[in-house]
Amino acid sequence: MTGASTPDTTTSRETLMPAPRAPRRTTPQDAPLLGMRATLILLLAVLTGIGTGLLAALAGRHPADAVLMGTAATATATAFFNWVIARN
Repeated sequence: MTGASTPDTTTSRETLMPAPRAPRRTTPQDAPLLGMRATLILLLAVLTGIGTGLLAALAGRHPADAVLMGTAATATATAFFNWVIARN
């Protein structure tokens, strides 16, 4: 069978590269409530406040004092981590 055709083994660029996708539009429902930086700052600040309040309570302070200390530590830590963590 000398006249039989062989399958085409060459590949075109279209089969190797996927078609480019259109940019995805974000709607208000898809957008995150907080960015990654704000989430990290608030998480670290809240953990700092919880730790401060817990240590104050374990040290024998009145529970109201421990809550106030934790709240003050959270506010201070928010400002501190906002200053420390880079903006981009």
